[in-house]
Amino acid sequence: MPPSPAWDRLYQTAETQSGLFTLSQAETCGYSSQHLQKHLRAGRVRRLRRGIYRLAQFPAGEHEDLVELWLWSDRGGVFSHETSLLLHDLSDALPAKAHLTVPAAWSARRMRVPDGLLLHCDDLTDADREWVDVVPVTTPRRALAECIAAHASPEIVEQALREARQRGLITVEDRRNLAARLRRPGGAR
Repeated sequence: MPPSPAWDRLYQTAETQSGLFTLSQAETCGYSSQHLQKHLRAGRVRRLRRGIYRLAQFPAGEHEDLVELWLWSDRGGVFSHETSLLLHDLSDALPAKAHLTVPAAWSARRMRVPDGLLLHCDDLTDADREWVDVVPVTTPRRALAECIAAHASPEIVEQALREARQRGLITVEDRRNLAARLRRPGGAR
């Protein structure tokens, strides 16, 4: 028997995700899709995209757009590359698309990727990821390596290398190794 709907549980789930939640999370809190439709019609909930909703009265969050993309990945993705540099406040550059790394097995999937999202497929270790605010991101060292391998602008990478080292987010040796990769033709690993 499904649990009875509990608005407080749904709110607590959404609260940690900038007011957003998935249909699956709502169902865990006792809300069937039909029950959720009632809340949509009443204006308590807004549908953002298929299977992703927002509490209508919840204050807007700084990274709400990224939370929506993360929920689209069924919480399996990690923001990476230039997006990670931006979230770590290591770069002034605003990437044209959000970079999200999903498990390598996703490369075999046929899916409709949301506008404004660039997917990368790779298996990340726990050591490669951390949280900034309410979204998972690759570590500064990993993000720098990703940007070098993806041929991001050398100026952006150099700025991020300097900033990361000044703030103690990477070691002197990390900076030396990453800078050497940046100077190599093709940014080889």
